[in-house]
Amino acid sequence: MAKDEENGGKESGGAPARVGISEAMRKAAGQLSELLGCEPSSVSSLKATDDGWTADVEVVEIEKVPDTTSVMASYHVSLGKQGELLGYERTRRYTRGQVDR
Repeated sequence: MAKDEENGGKESGGAPARVGISEAMRKAAGQLSELLGCEPSSVSSLKATDDGWTADVEVVEIEKVPDTTSVMASYHVSLGKQGELLGYERTRRYTRGQVDR
């Protein structure tokens, strides 16, 4: 049995246990998608913080043909320890075919 399951999903100090990295990634993309109504393309970064998680989620904002001309956006997302969305901010907008230099 996992350590957090033994403690009823709590860390040793009684605080709720942090969700795992896979769950945090799914929650970051899923919750942002619900709010924006846009399809997430990928989670390009995910980092544990003292308060939970931060992630950068790439989203398709406007689909075009060919898809290399679709408008993409990068959002910086803050999650609590249980994966609840605390805030988000669009940090970049670009076409799918654009390459960083």
